[in-house]
Amino acid sequence: MMMPMIEKKHRMRQGFRANVIGIIIAGLVLSGCVTSTLELDGRGNVPIPQKTIAKMRDMGMRPADPVLVRIFKQESELEVWKRDSTGKYALVKSYPMCRWSGGLGPKKFEGDRQAPEGFYTVNSGRLNPNSQYYLSFDLGYPNSLERAKGYTGSALMVHGACSSSGCFAISDNYVAEVYAVVREALRGGQQAFQVQSFPFRMTPENLAAHNNNPNFDFWMDLKAGYDRFEVLRQPPRFQFCEGRYRFGDPINGEAPIDPLGKCPAFEPEVQQVAERSTGDIKKMKSLLNDVQRPGLAYLDGGMNSVFRKLLARKGPQYLSEITSSTSVPVSRPKAALADPFLAGRGPVKTGVIREQ
Repeated sequence: MMMPMIEKKHRMRQGFRANVIGIIIAGLVLSGCVTSTLELDGRGNVPIPQKTIAKMRDMGMRPADPVLVRIFKQESELEVWKRDSTGKYALVKSYPMCRWSGGLGPKKFEGDRQAPEGFYTVNSGRLNPNSQYYLSFDLGYPNSLERAKGYTGSALMVHGACSSSGCFAISDNYVAEVYAVVREALRGGQQAFQVQSFPFRMTPENLAAHNNNPNFDFWMDLKAGYDRFEVLRQPPRFQFCEGRYRFGDPINGEAPIDPLGKCPAFEPEVQQVAERSTGDIKKMKSLLNDVQRPGLAYLDGGMNSVFRKLLARKGPQYLSEITSSTSVPVSRPKAALADPFLAGRGPVKTGVIREQ
């Protein structure tokens, strides 16, 4: 059971928390999450848990094998995938997300509290073992397409604690494991790993529910990469041209230079991927008249139901203590409780909640 495990880890870590009393945690900046802090310990070198290593071994993987991360806002989940002995990627573990901010849709401006959506590449230079939020890695937002569109913002990360201003906060315990897994892949020779950030799992049902959203065309671009990974189990190669994502390879082998310039001709889509995409679109269209459409906007981001239940039952102070070794406050807890999507059960009605 997830909740008892979180609380058990909290009790085990109480001794550690006593050793870091006096560390001052700064607040959030408008553009993202503060990144630098004091060197506390060797947490950046904490090993991957033996249980996770054993699972990798059973799946035909080594800690040094390449890694890939997927993020889903609506479901408030982060997935870690690794390449196995067959050369394909397989899901190692899924982690509940404690807090993300903003709403569904891409980040565009500094201070909009939006968490990024898109495809990003993270190298070892983007890992921060001295984060104010325990451990973190920077997504690299804005990427070249986002910069070309004039999008602004910085320091958008995956990190610990349960506080977000455009970041993905997964608690200290979970970020320690994720950080260790990606660190070992980078040390093992992977030059950089791919992070795929989606508004939701790109299923026909979810697409039908959101088909009238102004971001729908952008999401369909992302779905092309989602489908490639789902079918081929390889990180999709992506290019930027005509202000959008293109997946696959140009026929002439030359990547587009201008993210806003004309796209070259691309190789035809792999048949299995094309069939999946066509099938999903057909199913989505068949659902348009029957699907329950979300009629609510997020007050400010979301929280996985694992953490929300604890927040509702024991309050924000307790949740901050079990998700952060330095008790970083939970960001906008009332908005977290008003997340319109509860455990994948669809939208629920909430009243207007004003943050104090």
